[in-house]
Amino acid sequence: QVQLVDSGGGSVQAGESLTLACAVSGDTISNYCMGWFRQAPGKEREGVAAIDSNDRKTYADSVQGRFAISKDKSKNTLYLQMNSLKRDDTAMYYCAAAPRWRILPPSRALIRYEYGYWGQGTQVTVSS
Repeated sequence: QVQLVDSGGGSVQAGESLTLACAVSGDTISNYCMGWFRQAPGKEREGVAAIDSNDRKTYADSVQGRFAISKDKSKNTLYLQMNSLKRDDTAMYYCAAAPRWRILPPSRALIRYEYGYWGQGTQVTVSS
């Protein structure tokens, strides 16, 4: 059974940076397309960034150029580097793994229903 544990959230000022981490156990991170999602109060969970087993990266338009997704295969850990944070980035952030896919095209990589394993979430709060 694959388990994902999110960490790294916190409260920051607008313009600052945070790095989220997702420790994966039970299988090798390279066997999955991995993603980061977020959910703000009263809103749907939305895809933020994804990286597949070929290291192809996909980003939501709202974070393009500010966020960077990466993975450390030796640590079996997924990361999300978030720079120039805005108040609109405030949300619970979740990492996820797609159990059926090692590779997902950009058109599907940020679709939540493609993912079946989820972390518990880590809160990011950005104030101005």
